Amino acid sequence: MAKNDEFKMPKVNKANRPFVMSLVAAILGTLLHLLFRVQVIGKEKLPKTGAYILVFNHVTHLDPLAVAYATFFGLKRGPHFLAKGALFKVPVLGAILTAAGQVPVYRNGRRNVEPMDAAYKFLDAGHVITIFPEGTLTREPNGWPMRGKTGSVRMAIQAGVPIYAVGQWGSEVVLPTYTKKLRPKPWHKVRVQIGDEINLDKFRGHHLSTDELKEATKIVMQAITKQVEFLRGESAPKDLYDPAEHGQSQFGNFNKNGKK
Repeated sequence: MAKNDEFKMPKVNKANRPFVMSLVAAILGTLLHLLFRVQVIGKEKLPKTGAYILVFNHVTHLDPLAVAYATFFGLKRGPHFLAKGALFKVPVLGAILTAAGQVPVYRNGRRNVEPMDAAYKFLDAGHVITIFPEGTLTREPNGWPMRGKTGSVRMAIQAGVPIYAVGQWGSEVVLPTYTKKLRPKPWHKVRVQIGDEINLDKFRGHHLSTDELKEATKIVMQAITKQVEFLRGESAPKDLYDPAEHGQSQFGNFNKNGKK
């Protein structure tokens, strides 16, 4: 692996919301109010202390801001994202993200041993890990959650921590999916709905086969979808959308060439 391709992993801070994270949150929170408001529903379902994993649907590039705001200000917990590595290559931004305890992830999953180790250390210290299990913006034509990746399930089971499905909806009004057309609406409300803990007991305590990992991940994505259905007030398609079945790439903006 080339040296310049390596990411610096964040250090674990014992504080729930360390200084750098609090400073960044204060600045972003103020700016976020120029774009939209965030409402958190169901926060009483989460433990006030101790480690857990939050998994969210991913609709627009504004989602991390809404999720971070909801976690930091709504839940009073410091969020630690497994974030796209490219963000950490941006001058200044990368250093800020690392100092704030965010974990860079390589696009090539086989290189993610070090990032996963970093995430486990945060969980061991009693922190909250936030993940978008789809790994990218949804390809589903109507914005519903699509098939997820197995990383969040592996982490919850191996770390022995609870995992909660969270649906969020509303940011697509301010920044439609796969566009750069920002439409600030300070009065608009992005709602974040927290579900009950996802029961993965039958998958714990033994080595998981590939099929079991896929089954557990499907359960997680269905739990997220249930929360999104509540927020949207309508039913999602019966089956989770699979980009591969539609000849779509795993990453990147698949709409650049007009492909749907």
